Amino acid sequence: MSEFWTSGLIDLSLQRLTSLWRDVSDRSGGGQSLKLRGPDLEGGDMEVVRRHMHTCLEGRGGEVSARARAAVLGQSYLRLSPVGRTRFLSLLASEFGPNHEEVLASSAALAAAGTDASAVHAAERRLRKALNAPRVRLLTQLNSLPEGVKFLVDLRRDLLGVMDKDPALKALDDDLRHLLTAWFDVGFLEMRTITWDSPASLLEKLVAYEAVHAVRSWSDLKNRLDSDRRIYAFFHPRMPTEPLIFVQVAFTQGLAGNVQNLLDETAPVLDPAKADTAIFYSISNTQDGLRGISFGNFLIKRVVEDLTSTVPHIRTFSTLSPIPGFRRWLGQAGAKTLDRVLGNEADEDAVSAADILEALDRPDWFLDEEQAERLRRPLLQLCAHYLLKAGDDKRQPDPVARFHLGNGARVERLNWLGDTSPKGLTQSAGLMVNYLYDLREIEDNHERFAEGTVVAASGVTSLLDRRSSGRLRRRLGLRQGRKSQPEAAEPVRPALPAPAKDQAEAAEPESDAPSTPARNSAAPADAE
Repeated sequence: MSEFWTSGLIDLSLQRLTSLWRDVSDRSGGGQSLKLRGPDLEGGDMEVVRRHMHTCLEGRGGEVSARARAAVLGQSYLRLSPVGRTRFLSLLASEFGPNHEEVLASSAALAAAGTDASAVHAAERRLRKALNAPRVRLLTQLNSLPEGVKFLVDLRRDLLGVMDKDPALKALDDDLRHLLTAWFDVGFLEMRTITWDSPASLLEKLVAYEAVHAVRSWSDLKNRLDSDRRIYAFFHPRMPTEPLIFVQVAFTQGLAGNVQNLLDETAPVLDPAKADTAIFYSISNTQDGLRGISFGNFLIKRVVEDLTSTVPHIRTFSTLSPIPGFRRWLGQAGAKTLDRVLGNEADEDAVSAADILEALDRPDWFLDEEQAERLRRPLLQLCAHYLLKAGDDKRQPDPVARFHLGNGARVERLNWLGDTSPKGLTQSAGLMVNYLYDLREIEDNHERFAEGTVVAASGVTSLLDRRSSGRLRRRLGLRQGRKSQPEAAEPVRPALPAPAKDQAEAAEPESDAPSTPARNSAAPADAE
């Protein structure tokens, strides 16, 4: 569903930009686009584009003429094929960078200026001018057009997709990222609450851009906008109709541990007055061209501030997050490394890493209850190691973990079989994690993470103790024998201002517990 909507939105965006810029160029007599023979920039077409770029930089005429020339350049880019766009970007990168001879001469003048303040100032000004690449002036001209910011965001999306084809493109990306970082300062962003009564065009974009848990239908969307939910969108004033990020929140009683239960359309709606926890279950960046430009800490704080004022009895703020790099890391680490992590050298009866990897290759492995139970403890141990210890050079390997830990959260709990969707099994081996935002500890946690320390609850860190794993049988599959007992866990009730309790997993359900927990209740681990 999302792929269908995304394709349609891109087509509409291109049509709108083309129409807007045609008006700009027509009003000044600038023409609709460059006369190119084809969309691939072959033969003499490259020279046509090169000459027009130089014409834009010459700056003849007034502001109206300059905008018209930029509109013609932008229209021409939109009409190009992927091959033509790559050639356009390579031309911009390789021929419109800084003049290296002038940079060297300016550097020499600065070195020769000595202590003469006037000479130093003049040399610095000359050097700054030399370092300001002509392509930056072209990008700035394009930015001045109607919806020019959106055009440049999409241009960077195209650039990121082909950067490996031409090393010169990395310099262009540096320039473009620098401009976008300044233009998308978090102080400019506007937060809006999305409801079922929001414009249909905005709801369509929410469906199209949802990247964590795909919206399956309109009834699914309506469920996410019910009274026990909130969805926030962030906008830039120069892109008022284009959301940058969506943040989806569910109100619960205690930590949620299973996303299928959380999004169950048939489950009863929780009275918001009875909720004590806000679960961030999806944060989706909608603009690929803003990759690497972070708004994270700002967004979380803004949402928490709004919830604190509108739903004041909610005191706990946590995520229910995927671990998208975990399954890939298991395969890359290899059986030998994983066995060392598990301490299997000293336990001949333990489930071997090779058997774990073989089992995970079967898409329905979790349906075999006995096999799933044998995998439960070692997979939780490996996941704890992945989140807390697997990073090299102080870099957290998991992108979602890096986002939340960098924003001051702590690893609160691992959830066994928290997401048994095909995507959840393929990326996260079915596991999910709660990152807890304790408002009193956010700044300290952020600083510790910056220094290379991952802050985690004791129930998670205890999984790193190989001596606590017990002796697990090696054989997998459906076999007779006594089922190993799951570990009991501490109760889940982190609250503010009281310290949140540590917990690695939710408790085992009682035998008379319902088979499908309410979507807003703290789900037991083995029900997840």
